[in-house]
Amino acid sequence: MPQNTLIVVVGPTAIGKTELAIQLAQFYNSEIISADSRQFFKEMNIGTAKPSLQELAEAPHHFINSHSIQTLFSTGDFEVEGLKLIDQLFKKHETLIMVGGSGLYIDAICKGLDDLPEIDLEIRNQLNEKLANEGIEAIKTQLQKLDPDYFEKVDQFNPQRMIRGLEVVLSSGKKLSSFLTSSKKERPFKIIKIGLNTDRNLLYQRINKRVDVMMESGLLNEVQQLVPFKQYNALNTVGYSELFDYLEGKTDLASAVALIKQNTRRFAKRQLTWFRRDDSTRWFEPAQTTQVLNYLKTLL
Repeated sequence: MPQNTLIVVVGPTAIGKTELAIQLAQFYNSEIISADSRQFFKEMNIGTAKPSLQELAEAPHHFINSHSIQTLFSTGDFEVEGLKLIDQLFKKHETLIMVGGSGLYIDAICKGLDDLPEIDLEIRNQLNEKLANEGIEAIKTQLQKLDPDYFEKVDQFNPQRMIRGLEVVLSSGKKLSSFLTSSKKERPFKIIKIGLNTDRNLLYQRINKRVDVMMESGLLNEVQQLVPFKQYNALNTVGYSELFDYLEGKTDLASAVALIKQNTRRFAKRQLTWFRRDDSTRWFEPAQTTQVLNYLKTLL
């Protein structure tokens, strides 16, 4: 009896993961599970580079527009809901596709998360107060000092995720990174990881072009509509934070767009650092769909 297989497509932002995932889903007559932590939220569309309506129609997608920014949806929640969905989908398909650039969410499904220590709520309150009074740079500096490994992996434009790392180490004396690198949980299905990457200059060109297309597609208007919700954690992210600053008069539009490009390039670099630590990932160029399929045929 063939073993159920989850094909996982990873890589930096703007590399072409969505296109490959759809091609694989069509080839295997399968469905796609998104592991992009920003595409869960239905209010965020342009700035998260969600699949277009046409792309969504080309293959069934899950965890796209599945939650509201007003709903807390953690990595642990994704592990529970994702595994439940995968179990259901394997009753219809022998092969499933998961795609995304959020390393923690990929690991939640493939490796499982450890049970984290209880958090001292007073410490959480103190850190949130520090963020409000001293800004995100103070949080970044403290996290880099106390847990440099987690600092290198985390979205450094997301204060709540950085606070999460700080509250763990301050509450338990142990680094959050140590909880994320322990024993792997066994899954009742085979996992094959496909990574996409290309020359760094070409990747950066793709990122810059994507940001330009986002602006042309109405990203600024999308951000304006979200101003009443800017305090929510989901919106503390690249592409939104910079334009909130512009709307508050802290910078001009050209500078904000340039900063989105710069911060996205930095984010892509951290994504690659995260994914490259997994030796089981087989890497390809974005246009090598035929080579990817030939590789998969040797394993399935």
